[in-house]
Amino acid sequence: MLILNKTAGVFFQPAKRKVYEFLRGFNFHPGTLFLHKLVLGIETSCDDTAAAVVDETGNVLGEAIHSQTEVHLKTGGIIPPVAQQLHRENIQRIVQEALSASGTSPSELSAIATTIKPGLALSLGVGLSFSLQLVEQLKKPFIPIHHMEAHALTIRLTNKVEFPFLVLLISGGHCLLAVVRGVADFLLLGKSLDIAPGDMLDKVARRLSLIRHPECSTMSGGKAIEHLALQGNRFHFDIKPPMQRAKNCDFSFSGLQHIIDKIIMQKEKEEGIEKGQMLTSAADIAAAVQHTTACHIAKRTHRAILFCKQKDLLSQSNATLVVSGGVASNLYVRRALEIVTEATQCTLLCPPPRLCTDNGIMIAWNGIERLRAGLGILHNTEGIRYEPKCPLGVDISEEVEKAAIKVPRLKMKI
Repeated sequence: MLILNKTAGVFFQPAKRKVYEFLRGFNFHPGTLFLHKLVLGIETSCDDTAAAVVDETGNVLGEAIHSQTEVHLKTGGIIPPVAQQLHRENIQRIVQEALSASGTSPSELSAIATTIKPGLALSLGVGLSFSLQLVEQLKKPFIPIHHMEAHALTIRLTNKVEFPFLVLLISGGHCLLAVVRGVADFLLLGKSLDIAPGDMLDKVARRLSLIRHPECSTMSGGKAIEHLALQGNRFHFDIKPPMQRAKNCDFSFSGLQHIIDKIIMQKEKEEGIEKGQMLTSAADIAAAVQHTTACHIAKRTHRAILFCKQKDLLSQSNATLVVSGGVASNLYVRRALEIVTEATQCTLLCPPPRLCTDNGIMIAWNGIERLRAGLGILHNTEGIRYEPKCPLGVDISEEVEKAAIKVPRLKMKI
């Protein structure tokens, strides 16, 4: 079965012989049933090839991941065909390592869960093609996974969190606020109208040439900004958060990026240096953009909490805010959100940093959640396709804007 897409063409399909040889290394009998639930999760939505085996109690039996960060740092960003090729080269090894580490035979798996939306088309295609071959050989159910749903539900692997709860997903590719009412029941309150915060921070880091900084040369853009900001003074630049008059829960980061670009150009002129050289004020710029980003995210989240309480979408006395995604690992942003949750009597929960970024564990866990709920389990994969762009849940952002909730000012002493 070939996976076709109008924009991306025909995708990689591992030869059946290769998949058969891969499976020959395990002792298994296709179609064998076991009483306990075990799910193999496969994630290739962007630039990390990841796999994991998780059981129904949340035990991570085995995992493996191949990061492409080093390659993409050298190219100045993710190049989809390069990411696709690296997924092709590593997916078989990563899946094999996860299964071997788990001590699980493929025949013991209850299902195979794989990210099919949203993400980079070229990357999604590799994971889906490989997974469908495994499903065919093993005669196992297939569970297609929505990447953002998986991020949202990861907290239930590590903490006893009941529905409903509010989730803020902030990463290099996504930024949204949603109420999670069930395994596949989401209400979207707001999202980024342009780029994601992680993408913006990466672009600022590239514009500042932080890869040339001796302390930041091996860090991703967002990590470099966070690290350098510790040495800077955010008060040296007065940058207003975006969308201050908009009474909704949407986000915007492209305008902020343009403001920072102008500041950098001006400072380069003042210091008499060319583009690509390090500014003496780089740490101050990093501190300012990080603070403005944190304030913007915090205010939109504050409005979301107030809206949910007004509409009884969350518990009045025991509401929970879950924050996940790569930017959730930024301690400055997290502290800003702590100030918000303290002011609104909410509990703030974040998965461990390694589960905030893309990983196979969250995909496998989402598979377990869906198995237990009996949702989206396919025994026939004919016609299954990946979806590079895909909304999350039911969009009620217009209702949020109509409520026009005024957010009290909080002192962001971070």
